[in-house]
Amino acid sequence: MARQDSIIKLNGTIDGISFYKSKDGHLARKAGGVSAQRIASDPAFVRTRENGSEFGRAGSAGKVLRTALRGLLQKTADSRVSSRLTAEMVRVIKADETSDRGLRNVLDGEVEMLQGFEFNASGLLTGTLFAPYEATIDRAGGAHEVVLSGFVPGSAVAAPGGATHCKILAAAASIDFENNTWDVKQAETAFMVLGPQDQVAQTLALPLPAASTHPIMVVLGIEFVQQVNGKMYDLKNGAYNALAIVKVLGL
Repeated sequence: MARQDSIIKLNGTIDGISFYKSKDGHLARKAGGVSAQRIASDPAFVRTRENGSEFGRAGSAGKVLRTALRGLLQKTADSRVSSRLTAEMVRVIKADETSDRGLRNVLDGEVEMLQGFEFNASGLLTGTLFAPYEATIDRAGGAHEVVLSGFVPGSAVAAPGGATHCKILAAAASIDFENNTWDVKQAETAFMVLGPQDQVAQTLALPLPAASTHPIMVVLGIEFVQQVNGKMYDLKNGAYNALAIVKVLGL
């Protein structure tokens, strides 16, 4: 793959070279390759088929999780979150030590590897929110929660320029990766002034049906706004907002 540096940017195929535009700019690469029919049937490509099957499974699992959390991701995720999450799901699947190659899956893998995943690479929760908190998963009773200790927003939050207020958001999700279904509960604080005042401890309750038989995840995030004449305005379409998976309980 090569980058197009000329003044005139090309799109299409010329003399076996494909020219196209991607998120990384205008690129060029050699067209052609092995046919899909050969890859699907030739014994020489059995490993390719196995890898493709697991990669597809990882992509589907990532899509289910992103769809379940869509309400939070609309103001948080970066443009590459889909590919980054798929890559993490591949790691989860490869940790499956019981299934045959090509049949490895999320449920038999290590879904706990997703703990710490950041949905916005440009606004990391670990570099934004320094207030102490504890996330708890209660599979038996379904009483999941995030407890925020008291803190001072002006010093415990690394706010972007222009922000006047912030709020903390959380969600608990029970994800059925086999049937592409989920249960999700969201909660959030009121907007807090990014100043020197003390913020009292708060509990974000995230109740879900008890005794879930699926992996459960808790995500935590922060949203920034600017107050102008009594109205709250998003900052750069949420580019500075953060959201991360802070707790995971697999099967």
